[in-house]
Amino acid sequence: MEGSSALGPDDARRCLAFYRTHHPGTIPSQISISIGFERSGAAADSIPRRRGDELMSLMRSMLLAASQNEWLRDRAAHYPFVRRTVSRFMPGETLEDALGSAQVLRGKKIGTVFTHLGENIQDRSEAQQVTQHYLEVLDRIRERGLQAEISVKLTQLGLDLSPDLCFQHLKLIVERARKESIVWVDMEASNYVDPTLDLYRRALAEHSNVGVCLQAYLHRTAEDLARLLPMRPSIRLVKGAYNEPPEIAFPRKQDVDENYFELGKRMLQAKKANSCVRAAFGTHDVVLIRRLDRFAAAEGFAKRDFEIQMLYGIQRAEQERLAREGCTSIVLVAYGSYWYPWFVRRLAERPANLWFMIRNVFAA
Repeated sequence: MEGSSALGPDDARRCLAFYRTHHPGTIPSQISISIGFERSGAAADSIPRRRGDELMSLMRSMLLAASQNEWLRDRAAHYPFVRRTVSRFMPGETLEDALGSAQVLRGKKIGTVFTHLGENIQDRSEAQQVTQHYLEVLDRIRERGLQAEISVKLTQLGLDLSPDLCFQHLKLIVERARKESIVWVDMEASNYVDPTLDLYRRALAEHSNVGVCLQAYLHRTAEDLARLLPMRPSIRLVKGAYNEPPEIAFPRKQDVDENYFELGKRMLQAKKANSCVRAAFGTHDVVLIRRLDRFAAAEGFAKRDFEIQMLYGIQRAEQERLAREGCTSIVLVAYGSYWYPWFVRRLAERPANLWFMIRNVFAA
């Protein structure tokens, strides 16, 4: 159901009841789902659309809250419908599963970015283990001759323990990757933006093969981009998937989309001026992809210099179309046992993802 985003009131009611049962206390009891469009004329056309947007906004808020719920995290794996839905977004939990999917993608001229799921590590030895794992991943990529990179969360590498410890771990990974492979630094919730950018600047000052993710839904991102460009960074632009208040992030999808497009144009212009090494667009929004593609063509970019990164299992036809046309098409392949928070944020990102989940809920 990747192409569908339909969500009916009955579905929303069932999901609201399911959520309240398993996640009590987070959705006020006065929230309800109402139907019945009594107006007529031109105004009536906008009512279903507006109420549909409100339903999706409610479901997104519920899912983002659920992504932080430990009770649900511990039990999610026991629900068959959750397991079925997770399999859409990741090929498996092991590195071997991820490597196998990369080999298949390589046959379609699609590159890969691996990410080992996990975040907010509070134990020094565990952060060291994650670092060693990523070093092994880089070795395995090289052994198999894959067109692949890695993406890391700094809270996996010990950012909550010590920025200096985290930097040493990041430095080891970047040095192992060498110049032929970039290491992407993921962006997390808004309270991590400043420390993430600080460590990224430190790493970029020593090594050119490191990129960072920026989130278009944050009000601050245009300024962050402007401050990074003098360093000739590599940037992956995404919309953003954390639950942020309106004073920090744009609450309306259309505002996020427009900010994404404006930031994307600035990135492409910077790349043309040799102020941005990689300008990668992490989105499944086909409308945005088309707009940016047209802008890139008007700026004189070759197809291979237009880079789109998508998640495994989403918009597969679009991934393959981009590759056939000569664009740089890359798929982020996630793996690992700590998939619950990441998975629920992916559901919240797009209506089609959410609808796919709902279908599995009521098929179970």
